Amino acid sequence: MIDETDRKIIQVLQEDGRASLRKISEIVGVALGTVSNRVNRLEDTGIITGYSVRLDPEKIGWNLNVVIGLRIQKGRLIEIQEKISGDHRVSGVYDVTGDYDSMIIARARDRDDLDDLIKNVMSIDGIERSLTQLVLNTVKETMTVAPE
Repeated sequence: MIDETDRKIIQVLQEDGRASLRKISEIVGVALGTVSNRVNRLEDTGIITGYSVRLDPEKIGWNLNVVIGLRIQKGRLIEIQEKISGDHRVSGVYDVTGDYDSMIIARARDRDDLDDLIKNVMSIDGIERSLTQLVLNTVKETMTVAPE
């Protein structure tokens, strides 16, 4: 579906989502029209789903990062995941294999905010068990994907 030129264009955009088509053209070594057509195609086919700003969560007050494992009552997974997804502190909700049915990635401003998250959001009826783990150090965190 994508070739080497597409991969190079994607890599440039992942490094700088504001890069102009002209700059991408220069870096990748293809014509401006080629870059324009390919970016449009990558967007139209849903390979590129959007552009965003990356923030440093701690610099804007989100000091705690947590990973929460949930065991959920049979037949209630989607309902409960949708409720949890609605909380502004939650950035990821995943179906997983293993001891838990779902994993949640969330940020909290401080201990009181984390306490509120755990008591009010994670105590939704239908959650049988939860395990909250506080992230002590982030070794790597990226949203970029290296297309092969």
